[in-house]
Amino acid sequence: MIHKIIIPTPFAVGDVNAYLIKGDILTLVDAGPKTEQALSALKNGIFEAGYQLSDIEQVILTHHHPDHSGCIDAFKNAQILGHAYNQVWLEKNHSFLTYHDEFYYKCLVEEGVPEHYLKWIEKMRRPLNYIGNRSLDTILNEGDVIPGHPKLQVLETLGHAQSHISLWEEETGVLIGGDLIIEKISSNPLIEPPLDKDAPRPKSMLQYNESLKRVQALEVHKVFSGHGNEVYDVSELISSRLIKQRERALKVLEMMSNGEKTIFELTQQLFPKVYEKELGLTLSETIGQIDYLLDEGLILEKQTAEGILLYDQA
Repeated sequence: MIHKIIIPTPFAVGDVNAYLIKGDILTLVDAGPKTEQALSALKNGIFEAGYQLSDIEQVILTHHHPDHSGCIDAFKNAQILGHAYNQVWLEKNHSFLTYHDEFYYKCLVEEGVPEHYLKWIEKMRRPLNYIGNRSLDTILNEGDVIPGHPKLQVLETLGHAQSHISLWEEETGVLIGGDLIIEKISSNPLIEPPLDKDAPRPKSMLQYNESLKRVQALEVHKVFSGHGNEVYDVSELISSRLIKQRERALKVLEMMSNGEKTIFELTQQLFPKVYEKELGLTLSETIGQIDYLLDEGLILEKQTAEGILLYDQA
């Protein structure tokens, strides 16, 4: 049995969902942001299902983003489970935070972002205040079976986050999908640093598309989503999302008809009213379209002596 708990957040995305799963082990999937309002909603939702915070035996994170991983500290008797990539965000150690800043600084330079916007890196750290302070007890990998729920299997569904997993029950066709599939909007594949400092930047949009295609190939009848209502007609929705994503990429391609562009210049054209307020999100979206076009062989990339990347039609 899956019991849904709706939790308020201080973010533009609005409420987030957590799910209480009854089985041999009482399990909570996701834990809202680290706020008093979120913790109160969790307490009330768990109480409505007939339990208390202390009864929760394990908490599973679909991913590390602050609206999903904040209140884990409240579950003193629970084990915390999730993808290995959660760990660095939960531990918040100095070396990772330094690397975090260096990674985004390099990205902003490559994207052609003017110097006066580079202070945005400081804002990228702010969500850390809403993430819990407990390390994972157990790392979940592709194909693992969830303890206490022998029919529930881990699917690695990267893209929206480098820590993203979904929980799949083949027998019922039910997917607990985190932010992979949301009813009203398509999730933003966010640019995040790789765990290996020497590895190339993960191509989040390509990962996200592959995760969608993977789920589409399954007989999913119902998705318990990280935000909003449950999702049905999953295959049709995914097809529609993939078509729209290609259309957005081709719109970016058209923007290069009069010559080469930087990521920042394309972002200004794509999001003229919001790029300054939501620079990280809008740059991530533009980078995703560029990765898609490069993968399709539709554009060319070159780098200037200053390290700025330029893109033009092939």
